[in-house]
Amino acid sequence: MFQRIYYRLLFSYLGVLILTLGTFAIAIRVAFIYNMKQQTTDKLTLLGRSAAVNARLEENRLKLENLQSVKNLMRQDQALQWFNLRRELITQQGKATIASPLLNNAPIQIQENNGTYVQAVTLPIINGSNNQAIGYVRASQSLEERDSILGELDWGLGSGMVIALVLSGIGGFILTRQAMQPVEKSYQRLKQFTADASHELRSPLMAIKASAQVAMRHPEAMRPDDAGEFQTILLAADQMTRLTEDLLLLARDTIPCQSWNIVDLAALLESLAKQYQSQAIARSIHLRTQITHPLHVVGNSSELTRLFRNLLDNALYYTSSSGSVEIRVSQTASQISVSIQDTGVGIAPEHTAPIFLSTSIRWSVPSKQFPSITRILYGANREGN
Repeated sequence: MFQRIYYRLLFSYLGVLILTLGTFAIAIRVAFIYNMKQQTTDKLTLLGRSAAVNARLEENRLKLENLQSVKNLMRQDQALQWFNLRRELITQQGKATIASPLLNNAPIQIQENNGTYVQAVTLPIINGSNNQAIGYVRASQSLEERDSILGELDWGLGSGMVIALVLSGIGGFILTRQAMQPVEKSYQRLKQFTADASHELRSPLMAIKASAQVAMRHPEAMRPDDAGEFQTILLAADQMTRLTEDLLLLARDTIPCQSWNIVDLAALLESLAKQYQSQAIARSIHLRTQITHPLHVVGNSSELTRLFRNLLDNALYYTSSSGSVEIRVSQTASQISVSIQDTGVGIAPEHTAPIFLSTSIRWSVPSKQFPSITRILYGANREGN
């Protein structure tokens, strides 16, 4: 049981860690890309302004001067393109160029060129005498170096996350086990106390039941009203015995596998109704049944008896005098539904979710072992007016 809790806590911790590291890595990558893009834009803007200085207007034509000095400013992965006012290409230097035309609303452009992305910045060429545009210059740069750096960054972030997860997983497993040890010890002590208390209660309960049964064998030696009191004592002792059995069942680590066989569910419910009839009469409760015979199911007789006893105990306990408790059984094809309804106080709506208000359990039975029974449905309801 605790092994599942170990792994659940560990995987939850690792899941939160993965989410945190992933968010952190994405944030770093986005910030890094933005910073590199801004740096590239600033470099291209500076290069474009330097190239614009060497352009002048002669006879309504754009003339370029001293291009060698501009070429010396360029890197191998950069290029320059000059355009006139009609946005026609005049000349260019470098290979890292883009072929797309100039756009009015896009001073910064990114385009793929021979499998490599290229970023370009377009600047107007301003005439110094009248501050009017006489042309355009576009500075561009290959992003291959940036992509290479991003690849190294991704590899570093990925490997770092893997190493962090491995180390955190080892540390988380150790810390989880240490954190769960006090809980496991407390559970073991509680389980031992429950088992010891159940064993200790058996002896006095057997003595009470034996004494009440001996008294019931000699009704002539007691007053008429005493018979009902001894019957109540027997019923209370039976309930306490079943409670101790339930406590022993809860004290086990695992519920042992029970043998399954064909059980006459109708006979089982009729027998329980007879057992509880005297208790219902003593409390002026009308206990009635609507059971169709026969109803054969595949299951464990003792566990089914325990199930329906708990439901009947609750129904009779929460039903006041002059009330009624009804056991209904219906069958549809290969499904059998058993409902126990009472006129008791009912259950508050906010308490219906965590308790056994309406449950259905479905078994698939191998056809070779039980060829006539393939699917059985047990349903149990407790409803109050």
